[in-house]
Amino acid sequence: MLFIDEIGELDPALQNKLLKVLEDKRVFFDSAYYDPNDNNVPRYIKKIFDEGAPADFILIGATTRDAEDINPAVRSRCAEVFFEPLTPSAIQGIISQAAVKLEVELEKQIPEVISEYTIEGRKAINILADAYGLACFKQQQDNIHEPIKISLQDVYEVVQTSRLTPYAMYKASEEQEIGKIFGLGVAGYLGSVLEIEAVAFPARSQGQGNIRFNDTAGSMAKDSVFNAASVIRKLSGEDISNYDIHVNIVGGGRIDGPSAGVAIMLAMLSAIKDQALPQNIAVTGEVSIQGKVRAVGGIFEKFTELNRPG
Repeated sequence: MLFIDEIGELDPALQNKLLKVLEDKRVFFDSAYYDPNDNNVPRYIKKIFDEGAPADFILIGATTRDAEDINPAVRSRCAEVFFEPLTPSAIQGIISQAAVKLEVELEKQIPEVISEYTIEGRKAINILADAYGLACFKQQQDNIHEPIKISLQDVYEVVQTSRLTPYAMYKASEEQEIGKIFGLGVAGYLGSVLEIEAVAFPARSQGQGNIRFNDTAGSMAKDSVFNAASVIRKLSGEDISNYDIHVNIVGGGRIDGPSAGVAIMLAMLSAIKDQALPQNIAVTGEVSIQGKVRAVGGIFEKFTELNRPG
């Protein structure tokens, strides 16, 4: 039986060879040092090179980060099982258990802080281990003979040195703002919060207004902007050609689906009507040019992202 960890990291040529071995139940060898005409080569070596070696095994499991990294021919022969990313509470539990095994005391907020910077248990342990080493070094330098205690400052030093950025980039607030709202998206298998903003100014000439939008967000997001413009005109009677409107996805995040449509429409309408929107909610959904909200995908990933700290 065979289990391969991180099969997606294998070179595509090696994945092709693996597939052939699985099908032929035999593995063949090749070497620049083997000469089939050399009489000094032992018979068993010659037999292995000429006939191959039995490889009657079954691939019972293989892991990878992205399924697309696996050779399609190999993938078509597999039963795929997708694991959900760890939640912040799961990461915090891993950190607490690791601290017990290390017999080290943690400052209270450390598990929560580490959970903001990773969704991987291995990475969380690495951050804690680095902070532990730093705490040991500091106590040795200061000639302190007490049980090791990891401080929040130790963790932040590790985070800064590793150039890590938190997954929870946006914080909800009880305030209201004009022309700004949070949308929800999915990047790969992770949910993401999108910060969408819009401003509107009266056009210099009636009917000569225009709409600007950052191209880095993608063509589908741009379609959502024009859909939103039609819906606003249909529902409110506002002729948006009388306004110069600028819509922006903060950070230039790429949107590969239409589910930001409702959020974009609300941001634009808020800017035109000068009415504030709450900043403690996030919306998702495709908006049709008739003003209807369509079903969207990735609900589980988006919901998981909303439940992250902050």
